[in-house]
Amino acid sequence: MTSLPPLSLTRLTLTRFRSYPALDLDTAAPILVLAGENGAGKTNLLEAISLLVPGRGLRGARMAELGHRGSGDAAGGPWAVAGRFATPLGPLSLGTGVEDPSATRRSFRLDGAAPRSQAEIASRVAAVWLTPQMDRLFLDGASARRRFLDRLVWALEPGHAREVAAYDTAMAERNRLLAEARDGGRIDPLWLASLEDAMARHGVAVAAARRVLVARLNAAVAGGVAGAFPAAEASIACTLDSALAEGPALDAEERFRAALAEGRAGDAASGGARQGPHRADLVLTHVAKRLPAPLCSTGEQKALLVGLVLAHAALIGAQRGAAPILLLDEVAAHLDRPRREALFDVLPRLGAQVFLTGTDAGVFAPLGTEARLLRVRPGEVRPEAGWPGFAAAQDGLRGV
Repeated sequence: MTSLPPLSLTRLTLTRFRSYPALDLDTAAPILVLAGENGAGKTNLLEAISLLVPGRGLRGARMAELGHRGSGDAAGGPWAVAGRFATPLGPLSLGTGVEDPSATRRSFRLDGAAPRSQAEIASRVAAVWLTPQMDRLFLDGASARRRFLDRLVWALEPGHAREVAAYDTAMAERNRLLAEARDGGRIDPLWLASLEDAMARHGVAVAAARRVLVARLNAAVAGGVAGAFPAAEASIACTLDSALAEGPALDAEERFRAALAEGRAGDAASGGARQGPHRADLVLTHVAKRLPAPLCSTGEQKALLVGLVLAHAALIGAQRGAAPILLLDEVAAHLDRPRREALFDVLPRLGAQVFLTGTDAGVFAPLGTEARLLRVRPGEVRPEAGWPGFAAAQDGLRGV
């Protein structure tokens, strides 16, 4: 079997998480296939891994939804996820969870101690994922595509999260003041101008980071890092992106600051700022067909998204010296045989540890000895010799 990628999850431990009362799993393999029936707990395993990096995980679930619910259990409860990683800087242990089921945020432990910030974790461990819910990316509203875009940026620029949060905080306070003014209240014009200045500074920083990511992503896709998957060209529909295309960031800040000041009355009437990075939309186009992604077939949309995620993983690997862990949930759905073969061809060459899920283990047989097959059943994970060459790779696995 191929050696482990530079960044790899070598062990996963769950305590009262989702459908698992407890689990201790050896995951030291470059590619792991999690096969099982619907509802067996495959996606729960990927979600657990996704929670070992900053963010809300691949489901965006609330903390109270993550605790184990066995027969007779009350809703939720304390839960924990822990991982042992091999990294370019040496091994590390990372854990997350909640002790209080009413908590709205989870805590982290990095090598047994509280990290200075979540950015410290993001600088050491990265993961990207693709789920069936993301197949609706081209059909849902712009907010879903913005979240997707920002997650791509965060993986390369952990500080982007702080800029987004600062912008959102200033915008929310400005919205509150404008609502008070609309209802006859008195507001401090200097405070309002200060909030608009913060929105301009942080908003342009957000837009600039997105713009840089999209340019790099398009270059990676054009360079063929996603193998035989169709190329998707990305662009951003946003007034700030257009301003940055026309001139320096300081000019874009000044124009946005002036637009906010001039638009106070209209923003108060509409209930919020009518322009800014919070209104941006990610636009994807099938390059070969020059067709907007929403007009492509379901299979083409899936292929475009897979290619985009693979290109993003390659970008992270090039920048950080280690590709992120890839979590691909039911990725074979809507992919025809040639595209599945294209996926299985490119995965071993990415230099990333990959977790794949599916109901039919036979679909993944072309991966051969590159992969380890794990059979998932409610509450447990067991090795299975699904195709020739797997038997020798099954040592060290223990499910509880």
